[in-house]
Amino acid sequence: MNARAGQQAQESDLIDVKALVAAYYALVPDVTNPDQKVAFGTSGHRGSSLDSAFNETHIFAITQAILEYRASQGITGPLFIGKDTHALSRPAETTALEVLTANGVRALVDEFDDFVPTPALSHAIIAYNRAGHDDQADGIVITPSHNPPRDGGFKYNPPHGGPADSDATSWIANRANELIANENREVKAAEPSGVETYDYRGQYVADLATIIDFDAIKKAGIRIGADPLGGASVHYWQLIADTYGIDLTVVNPVVDPAWGFMTLDWDGKIRMDPSSPSAMASVLAHKDDFDILTGNDADADRHGIVTPDGGLMNPNHFLAVAIQYLYTHRPQWSEDAAIGKTLVSSTMIDRVAESLGRRLWEVPVGFKWFVSGLIDGSVAFGGEESAGASFLRMDGTAWTTDKDGIILALVASEILAVTGKTPSQLYAELTEKFGAPVYERVDAAATKAQKTALGKITGAAITATELAGEPILARLSEAPGNGAAVGGVKVVTENAWFAARPSGTEDVYKIYAESFKGTEHLRQVQAEAKLIVDAALAG
Repeated sequence: MNARAGQQAQESDLIDVKALVAAYYALVPDVTNPDQKVAFGTSGHRGSSLDSAFNETHIFAITQAILEYRASQGITGPLFIGKDTHALSRPAETTALEVLTANGVRALVDEFDDFVPTPALSHAIIAYNRAGHDDQADGIVITPSHNPPRDGGFKYNPPHGGPADSDATSWIANRANELIANENREVKAAEPSGVETYDYRGQYVADLATIIDFDAIKKAGIRIGADPLGGASVHYWQLIADTYGIDLTVVNPVVDPAWGFMTLDWDGKIRMDPSSPSAMASVLAHKDDFDILTGNDADADRHGIVTPDGGLMNPNHFLAVAIQYLYTHRPQWSEDAAIGKTLVSSTMIDRVAESLGRRLWEVPVGFKWFVSGLIDGSVAFGGEESAGASFLRMDGTAWTTDKDGIILALVASEILAVTGKTPSQLYAELTEKFGAPVYERVDAAATKAQKTALGKITGAAITATELAGEPILARLSEAPGNGAAVGGVKVVTENAWFAARPSGTEDVYKIYAESFKGTEHLRQVQAEAKLIVDAALAG
């Protein structure tokens, strides 16, 4: 933990926005350098122009590759495109529009030149494709999510509205790198003209009545504070307040691409993570001013929930409460609709699912795994431990297939309005019924070779029979919900588990662990987890 974590950012912490944007145009990447190649992670291509990792060259190539990919898939409809508040997002949007124009693709930008949250773009794609057009739409979201201000991000959402799967992103990344290696000679670009517009904000906000009970919130007089953390949801919150007549205050409406108003995250960096107590320190100062206080990251696909009695909720805790509430207050949802969770989310969700008589659908890390279930209604809620989730409309149809931090923030107020209890009070009730888990993620050093080996490890490589005094019940290298490889391993006992996965950006592997037997037992689980994984990697 950095000594200044949770403290106000100082001038020396801030990026030089002009230099960052200048580098976007001036620096040309070398795709023989792995750090400068196009590489799609779980949420698109990310990097900084200052590192030659997110530059005009990249965006020209990625956009051209996306257009070639969509053509190969027979996608001929409009392409919805939106940006967040990061400094590199606007120049990247301009570059993308140059390519879209030259290729004759019908691009739809925001009607008011506003920022576009990831869920609003996903919502737009689904709405178009549900309307019965002869063609299909897809989209591009320009955001590095909660990443620091120096970063840019570029993500492709195909017609299902959610993050593209690895087959699509691998093809796009490989083609983009081929284009760059050939100095982008095959990229078509022209001055953007004839670009159409779409009212992302108006359409999204007007449709919220199909997924949130605003009448209950208004009747209960819930006092709500919403902090966009300088992100794309900034103008959405006031429109929500005005449209539905609820008592909602936008706590901080400031947009600053340097994010000078933020408090520093755990490592001393500016990071717009609404699940981090350090990043949310300035928001937490207002926790007693509202009945429910919420935060979102830069593209509003993550949520942070603050209550007067509990402060900032652990994301796992709120997911469990939201699931318990929604599956008992959405009578039109199918009785067969499963509860979706990622492999590293809390086992409290498993226990809630069992008590509800619902099927649990456990998938690898990455929201893309929930897309198919949310689209066809077989999964009514999909959530991950990093404060990302979405769920179905009241009638059981798809809302978004990407994470939606806005509806998760709003449902916190609905929960309080309907039950008379804060989400943190309801979580305390869950712990009385199911036990109180202790959850933590830590990092362990690993070489690149060890990380590669861990990503390919199988459960059979784990030879241990006990973990922290309990018999091992499962050794998972494939997710129980869909059989997909988890890119690591999960080891489960009756009252604890750990999962180990290689980091995509650092020479470490991540150990997620949880115990229902207290902090001391969790520490034992973590210590033995490292020994078990190291032994497996050593062969």
